[in-house]
Amino acid sequence: MTLDELNKLDLKTLADWPLPTKLAALALLCVAIVMAGWWFDWRDGTATLDGAKQKETELRSVFTTKKNQAINLDAYRKQLADIQQALGALLKQLPNKQEMDALITDVNQAGLGRGLQFELFRPEAETVSEFYAETPIRIKVNGSYHDIAAFVSDVSKLSRIVTLQEISMEPAKDGTLNMEAIVKTYRYLDDEEVIARKQAAEKQKGKGGKK
Repeated sequence: MTLDELNKLDLKTLADWPLPTKLAALALLCVAIVMAGWWFDWRDGTATLDGAKQKETELRSVFTTKKNQAINLDAYRKQLADIQQALGALLKQLPNKQEMDALITDVNQAGLGRGLQFELFRPEAETVSEFYAETPIRIKVNGSYHDIAAFVSDVSKLSRIVTLQEISMEPAKDGTLNMEAIVKTYRYLDDEEVIARKQAAEKQKGKGGKK
């Protein structure tokens, strides 16, 4: 069918159109209906469907994660119990506030027991952390190499946690050694101190919020 013949077609004489023309017109009408339906209705539905599929994928992922957590819940509880037990064991190695003086005396006696001469033994300001505090003690001792080494070994074997830091040594005129170091001792905070720190932090936070 030519373009001229298409121009001569009249909808009023639709019944008289040739069969091929009717079929072509019907096909065009179906395509137009489908396109209009997609544009005015199905397009939004497709977007909603895509969103629902994405949401389903996310929910499946969350479900899988929760399921694995539920399956391993007993293992997580045991792990938490082991961690708490290990933390309790470490805390037992930290003295409380009343025991600090005895620990400092133990460090001093460890040096005197090895025949070392203390030229300096000065506890410095305590540094408080979340649940423990550390007290640095600046020391300067004089003695033989073997005596100093034995002193360091004795300190490391104390029942409480004690560390030696910033160690420096230099020879003395009499053939002995001078050693300077910072001995750090640690203690855990008692319940009253923990509560007081929390209250102070909350109070400070409240002041900051008012500014």
